[in-house]
Amino acid sequence: MNVLVTGGAGYIGSHACKALSQKGCLPIAFDNLSRGNRWAVKWGPLEEGDIADGGRVREVLEKFDPVAVMHFAAYAYVGESVARPLDYYRNNVAATSALLQTVIDFRPLPFIFSSSCATYGLPERLPISEDHPQRPINPYGQSKLIVERMLGDVHAAHGLPSIALRYFNASGADTEGEIGEAHDPETHLIPLALTAARDGTAIQVFGTDYETPDGTCVRDYIHVADIADAHVSALDYLLGGGQSCALNLANSRGYSVNEVIAAAERVVGRGIRVQPVPRRPGDPPVLIGTAERARHLLGWKPDRSDLQRQIADAWRWMNNHDSSRGSISFMPAC
Repeated sequence: MNVLVTGGAGYIGSHACKALSQKGCLPIAFDNLSRGNRWAVKWGPLEEGDIADGGRVREVLEKFDPVAVMHFAAYAYVGESVARPLDYYRNNVAATSALLQTVIDFRPLPFIFSSSCATYGLPERLPISEDHPQRPINPYGQSKLIVERMLGDVHAAHGLPSIALRYFNASGADTEGEIGEAHDPETHLIPLALTAARDGTAIQVFGTDYETPDGTCVRDYIHVADIADAHVSALDYLLGGGQSCALNLANSRGYSVNEVIAAAERVVGRGIRVQPVPRRPGDPPVLIGTAERARHLLGWKPDRSDLQRQIADAWRWMNNHDSSRGSISFMPAC
């Protein structure tokens, strides 16, 4: 079975491509490479193009006749979305609208959407379940919520089945070391902590005065390979006639920024210098989710939930990647 994977050259999209390949599918990575990596496309063809270009998307749909679409193509930096909101509404919302129109015109294919826990905003209760109110506090989360609502309207009007997977903090790397996280600039905590450990530099910690046990933000970290497996399970669910829905992907366990840095120190066996800086706009103090609905509907559970394992996988891949391809440029943030 062919599956169109938009953003298939990106961090999570490339891991989903590998998971699809392991299940006997052919992933068609569709990416404009503005933020993806050509080298991350290993398990199927790369078709270059922009999801807003209906003619190019249609060409690829007709060429490969996929059974479904997995949609990862989006900007995904909270801080950037606060500073440049129109970029996020243009790329994440308007371009996705164009993609959906092209897919509908071709055929209402099952559609699996990479959503986010950022749609919830400030939690009223923990852990966060799917029926929690969605009140995003940054343009990134708002853009994901708008697409979720578009999918509901498109399903009602055109019968397009979909699943929105709201995942918490993706982390780690392919357990076999073939692909991993390589953003440029990098803004995610675990690779930044590992880079600081490797290079002897300091990592900036945004906010030490939150109402959390140690004053730093708390997040629910989920291994990227578990997220990829969930997408394959969602594909099976929709192809089997499952109903459209939105599901959390989470470990139901939170770790503070300081706890993540301490775990990274244990993995690499050396200290990491920390530079406290003011809070970053758009960051909730705590985000922890529950994934009981995904367990029930998809038969999915996170198999790689241990934080040190996630960090160890990222560390192993980072060292292998840097030695074979040269160092990555990192921006201090977390």
